[in-house]
Amino acid sequence: MKKSTFYIVGRHAVTSALKNPKRRVLRVFLTEESKKDIHRSSQNQNLLKNIKVYFKTKKELDKYCAREGIMHQGFVAEVEHLETINLKEFVDQNVNKNNINLVALDGVTDPRNIGSIIRSAASFNIDGIIVKERSFPAESKLMYKSASGCTELIKIFEVTNLNTSLKYLKSKNFWISGFDLDASKNFEHNNWEGKNVLLFGSEGEGLKLQIKKNADFLFFININKKVESLNVSNSASIVFHHINRKINSK
Repeated sequence: MKKSTFYIVGRHAVTSALKNPKRRVLRVFLTEESKKDIHRSSQNQNLLKNIKVYFKTKKELDKYCAREGIMHQGFVAEVEHLETINLKEFVDQNVNKNNINLVALDGVTDPRNIGSIIRSAASFNIDGIIVKERSFPAESKLMYKSASGCTELIKIFEVTNLNTSLKYLKSKNFWISGFDLDASKNFEHNNWEGKNVLLFGSEGEGLKLQIKKNADFLFFININKKVESLNVSNSASIVFHHINRKINSK
């Protein structure tokens, strides 16, 4: 069966897709300058080998992202989706691993926020991100651009029901830790050993009540009391950095 295709834009998004052997890139649309950029930055790799390349002007490429209001930087590509990753298969394959850190997003739907979370998760060695299939913007140019190529570097598990997935992970000895403004425990005081799911909710609604019931712990991030809250992607980045540093210091 032929896979559906979609477009991604931006220097990092496109070059990272070209570097990923698991990503099928059908066509690339470049300006003359962006072609030179690819050759300069990847002198030891012929990233455009066996790829259909079309040269366009900047104005011609503008039409691919005019609706989203984002910059293509002279890079546009038509790509296929990566193979779907099954959460249960991943858990079974890593059953003997001592430390696993997964992220679960509840109601986070803004492509820019999701892209930023993907970028931070890849940067700080998170093992994968769990998202709800029906609300994940899988073909969003803005998400790919915000992730700055990191969608190629991290596992993304699309699940039908987040509650069901959390219950399954609990049965596999994962601790479920939700981040909530009304929590009473500072996340920095946890040791973060073992297998963890880091649960983040939307900025407006936060974690849904039913999701909270599946959490073993609820944590807050200690910030200036005059500031109401942090953007969800900023919160996630702080948590990922702290946990990565804690693990690597042992």
